[in-house]
Amino acid sequence: MVYLGRTVEATHTFGASDNIKEKAKILRKRMTESEKLLWSKLRKRQILGQYFRRQHPISIYIVDFFCYECSLVIELDGEIHKFQKKEDIERTSDLESFGLKVIRFPNQAVFNDIENVIQDIKNQVVKLKQSPFHLGGKG
Repeated sequence: MVYLGRTVEATHTFGASDNIKEKAKILRKRMTESEKLLWSKLRKRQILGQYFRRQHPISIYIVDFFCYECSLVIELDGEIHKFQKKEDIERTSDLESFGLKVIRFPNQAVFNDIENVIQDIKNQVVKLKQSPFHLGGKG
């Protein structure tokens, strides 16, 4: 639904509860160092003109970064993710069920090889924007 030229927020959050939205606000204030570094490269439409959101609520999840325009979720994996592989697989599957593409990067890749991380994100954006099935509002 569009209201005065803007997409209604519910479309972007896939039914996230008010509780999840409040938790996302808190997490935006407590970003990890890897999230801050990647955010500095994603914000202000630096990646092929795409608008990314940080700590964005989607259904029962809060994803690290989200681009509605190309239906892309970016997750950064710290040390804890070595011990929750099953949960990460389930989370990815759930997010993909909304028609979203989920890509993951280890924190160390962000710190040690940010240029390749950015290039991988650009490649995904191009691929998704070319897909006739993407959900994005623009493009």
